[in-house]
Amino acid sequence: MNEYLDETEDAELRREVEEHIRDCPNCWVVFDTTKRTLRIFRNFQIEDFPEELHERLMRRLEQRLRQRRRRSQPDASVPPA
Repeated sequence: MNEYLDETEDAELRREVEEHIRDCPNCWVVFDTTKRTLRIFRNFQIEDFPEELHERLMRRLEQRLRQRRRRSQPDASVPPA
């Protein structure tokens, strides 16, 4: 699909991909979603995060990670069965 979307594959492969996408609803959804996403990001301009926002975001992510790690660790006060 990458080659198809980048238009770098040969004509025969392109025809086969188009035929498959036409006949396979699952692949059509993946293809269409990927194509739309690429179209959006091609026009996307990267902007810098303000430093304060970046720091707040990183602190919050670290907090969430610590919470998940604590939840996934077995409780030491409960003996194993």
